[in-house]
Parts: sequence; C-alpha cells; structure tokens
Amino acid sequence: MTEPFHGAKIAHLVEDQIVTILRDDIPTIPWPDHWDLPGGGREGNETPVECALRELHEELGLTLDPASVNWLMRDTSPLGFRWFLVAELPCFDTSMVNFGNEGQEWRLVKLDWYLSHEKAISNHKERLRTYLRHRPGKLFKGTENHRNL
Repeated sequence: MTEPFHGAKIAHLVEDQIVTILRDDIPTIPWPDHWDLPGGGREGNETPVECALRELHEELGLTLDPASVNWLMRDTSPLGFRWFLVAELPCFDTSMVNFGNEGQEWRLVKLDWYLSHEKAISNHKERLRTYLRHRPGKLFKGTENHRNL
C-alpha cells in the first residue's frame, strides 16, 4: 500500500484482555500519562500492518505474524490518515515482553477496564468499541454496545 498515512495503532487482544502502555507524563507530548495502545508514526513506505507491527516490536519486543491482524480501520487526524488495527490471539506469554524506553509501564488489562478508564485514550476506546460491535461470535460481559450487528 503506497497511499499516504501518518501512522498506525494496534489493539493486541488476548481473550477479554488488551495490551496497553502508560504514556510518559511529559506535558509536551500528546496524551501525557494516559493509557495508549502500541503503535506510532509511519517510516518510509510501510503498509499500515508493517507500521503497527514494527512499533509493537519496538515498544514491547513482541513479534506478531501479519496474518494475525484481523481488522483494519482507516481514520483521519489533523496530521492525515491513520490506521487502527486489531490482532486477536488465544494466548499471551508475558515473559516475551521486552518493554522499551517509551512509556512508564505496560499492562495486560481487561477490556472492560480499558474501555471504562478515564485515562485510556478516547479515540482508541471509540475505535475498539466499533470493532467489538462488528466482531463475529464473541460478547464480553459488562462492556457496553458489544453486540453482533
């Protein structure tokens, strides 16, 4: 894909949990001290999947097969187009995480926790809810608007 875009974020889901990163508490960065998802800016001619998976590896040391990405959503931002991706995996070995130097900490948290947390980035929560509404065959208790359409 050679279409211009600014960057990509990936929701790495494991059953009813999601991998999150607490952003640095620096007032000059976007969303300081908020729960973010792995991802970042595009390098060169990367595709959205290549961008998100490279960032996932840089930030958490995790390597995913591109085939594990099962959903993409294009959105606009002040900087241009950006992508939101979802990869769902049946299990997750936390010992494989090698947390990088961006952010304060990482966590594997319940989706309900992330979706209701006041410091989870609102744009990501909105996109994640969109995915969960259209997701075939699964429903998490307690999460609002998570029904199959």
